[in-house]
Amino acid sequence: MLAGGGDDYRKLPLFLRKQNLAQLLARRPEGIHAAPFEQGEIGPDLFRAACKMGLVSKHRERAYRGGRSAPSQRRHDRL
Repeated sequence: MLAGGGDDYRKLPLFLRKQNLAQLLARRPEGIHAAPFEQGEIGPDLFRAACKMGLVSKHRERAYRGGRSAPSQRRHDRL
């Protein structure tokens, strides 16, 4: 979530932006929710599965940066 209630959240770290999104979605009855963070090392099988699905990874402590993404934020579809 990049903005809410007239506030700009782009400089906040990802985990705080996700908290704001989760609070917003908690008020919705449709069952939409924000996915939790996965922490620590993931096994090679799970990593390969994420790559095949084209998942995107982002560091939880980083602020939003517009434009082209850094290598750590690119799609994991090169394996």
